Amino acid sequence: MISFHKKSKPKVNFGNLFSYLNHVRRRFMNATECIKGRRSIRTFTDEPVSHELLEEIVEVARFAPSWKNTQISRYVAVEGALKQEVADKCFEAWKGNADMVAAAPMVIALTYVKNRSGFERDGSFSTSKEDRWQNFDTGIAAEAFCLAAYERGLGTVILGIFDENKAAEVLNIPDDRGVAAFIVIGHPAVNPEAPKRKEVSELLTFLS
Repeated sequence: MISFHKKSKPKVNFGNLFSYLNHVRRRFMNATECIKGRRSIRTFTDEPVSHELLEEIVEVARFAPSWKNTQISRYVAVEGALKQEVADKCFEAWKGNADMVAAAPMVIALTYVKNRSGFERDGSFSTSKEDRWQNFDTGIAAEAFCLAAYERGLGTVILGIFDENKAAEVLNIPDDRGVAAFIVIGHPAVNPEAPKRKEVSELLTFLS
């Protein structure tokens, strides 16, 4: 006697499905959607950040504008035990930052080559802003990096409260470089709403 068995329906992992659909949506969004959709993410899954994916992000971020095309920004990707050391030693002034770095799969030290952006060839300052153009350029690079990461389904948050000297020591940063910021990066575990933004009328002034 032949017996027939009902085939069980395959189980669908809706979490992975939604993640995939969001990834596809991001790959086809325009610049406005990317800028408005990006969030500062402070909670991440345990999934590691692919090194190949990070290379894609930096490949895009390298097109950020810079002073006289000096391209001073450099990215140091930190994982594993060294990341924990960074968390323990570089964020004593703000424990919340230390906890985020420790919990995330990766943190990026955004560094810059000193004495190029805002400087003349003889080492003198080009403008009254002196060496502050260095931070201006790395700020542009950070935004480009975070937008490229968001387009690829990753979340980021930029950290500015840290001990720069300890960071340089722990990461063995060369003397000709400075540490501008840390960027925590990973696969988002949350999807927060956008915080309230100021109105255009408050931000924009026309003169003639």
